[in-house]
Amino acid sequence: MRRFLPFLDWLPKYNKNLFRKDLVAGITVGIILIPQGMAYAMIAGLPPVYGLYASLFPILVYAFLGTSGQIAVGPVAMDSLLVAAGLGALAITGIENYILMALLLAFMIGAFQLLLGFFRMGFLVNFMSRPVISGFTSAAAVIIIFSQLKHLLGTDIASSNIFHQLVINAFQHILETNIYDFGIGIIGILIIISFKIWFKRFPAILLVVVLSSLAVYFFNLETYGVKVVGEVPAGLPSFNVHNFSWEKIRSIWPIALTLALVGYLEAISIGRAFEEKNKEETIDPNQELIALGASNMVGSFFQSYSVTASFSRSAINYEAGAKTTVAALISVIMVALTLLFLTPLFYNLPNAALASIIMVSVFGLIDLSYPQKLWKQRKDEFMVLLMTFLITLFVGIVQGILIGVLLSLLLMVYRTSKPHFAVLGSIKGTDYYKNIDRFGEEAEVRRDLLIVRFDSQLYFGNSSYFKSQLFKFINAKGKSLDAVILNAEAINYIDSSASTMLIGVIEEIHQRNIEFYIAGATGPIRDIIFKSGIINCLDKEFLFVKIKEAVAYHDDPNTVPLLRERVAHQNQSN
Repeated sequence: MRRFLPFLDWLPKYNKNLFRKDLVAGITVGIILIPQGMAYAMIAGLPPVYGLYASLFPILVYAFLGTSGQIAVGPVAMDSLLVAAGLGALAITGIENYILMALLLAFMIGAFQLLLGFFRMGFLVNFMSRPVISGFTSAAAVIIIFSQLKHLLGTDIASSNIFHQLVINAFQHILETNIYDFGIGIIGILIIISFKIWFKRFPAILLVVVLSSLAVYFFNLETYGVKVVGEVPAGLPSFNVHNFSWEKIRSIWPIALTLALVGYLEAISIGRAFEEKNKEETIDPNQELIALGASNMVGSFFQSYSVTASFSRSAINYEAGAKTTVAALISVIMVALTLLFLTPLFYNLPNAALASIIMVSVFGLIDLSYPQKLWKQRKDEFMVLLMTFLITLFVGIVQGILIGVLLSLLLMVYRTSKPHFAVLGSIKGTDYYKNIDRFGEEAEVRRDLLIVRFDSQLYFGNSSYFKSQLFKFINAKGKSLDAVILNAEAINYIDSSASTMLIGVIEEIHQRNIEFYIAGATGPIRDIIFKSGIINCLDKEFLFVKIKEAVAYHDDPNTVPLLRERVAHQNQSN
């Protein structure tokens, strides 16, 4: 039971001291979650109240199933933008149909996450490399910021998920700017930034909400064209069953799968960051998938769109001292009280104030230091990051992350197709054999021996490269070469194609009257060598534990016991 209900681990040890810390953290996050959730719902193209609905049942479910006490789950900017991008590409008429599709999308996202969790497929997220995530996140943050210009300027700018289209649309309507909306937005941005610098612990977002609402109310700014949130429906969300159809599922499953993986990546990244700070491991990747999946599925029946862990709120939750998911329950209570009794207070909240909250919140997602680091150290990965950034910005959000993952995989395949292949020499006065290009004159090179190390698995993608490079080294040695020693310490797998290639290579080497040895092969590789038939073409040459044994055997076959005999003896003992 503890595996599926992690709260059973900490609940018996829970005490008043932990509750005090969770209470403070829960209230602090709740104060920020309410206006932030409403703002993020606007990014998703939904009425602001749906941000509050997404802050109830999903968080409640995660509190019982999640494995991190510091993660703050709820609506986030990144997922909200992906929801808008995915549903915006469909021919949906009317806000009611759009809302229903958003709820169905949340259900499908949860279903994907739940299935991946049950089948322990959390490793799939590893294929989304950091350069891809950095490029995608930075581009998405830029798009989110520019998407809020319509609220900041108070004009009817056409929405888009493509950067240059947003800029063009903004310039076309810039002369229609409402000076009051613009003033509210700019002042809100300045307040939040100022408090982040000088009063970090004070909830500046709440201050912006209160001051802007009071300004609209007392100065009657709505009559001057200031756009406000308006009437927020009071009461808790009702239970609704989804209207499933094959046509709807077929149209949104690609974006659902993308959001399932992106949302999980965000949550697991945040959770691992807190593990490093706390110096303890509590995150179970597959259980996190189950927790997020259940949160999204249950929440979708109570009018919640997709949720995941929030970078900003999780950081605040941690800094406020949260110890368990009781802090999340406190935040849920605050949202519930707001929906039951406080919704009239949000009537005068200007959209420009929410836009200022969004802009400042997502600006921190733009990462400049990591690309600079990659430019200096790994230009190939920098190009993956740059391409992901540009495609996300100018082509599309979903296309950006998908092409980014594809480029990252292609880079990985390219690297494994041409891995590091070194010629080794013995370091003077030692038994070590190292790369002669790195150690220069310290490495002794014999004309009659070629010792090589292949730093990768041997598979169909690099077998031709292995063969061509090996014979290049052999030909460079000339007629004085007597033996080739392959150091297989770094080879962790040999597939059937590579096994066939290696048999052919050994036979061709033997035809040149050159001996062939394999040294340092691990147990699994020795098993492959015996089962694949490679051992049958070695004739009197053998496998050795160390390079020095192979060298000694080459110099005098009577001085070193054969590993084949030792292995045979072990097999008989077993």
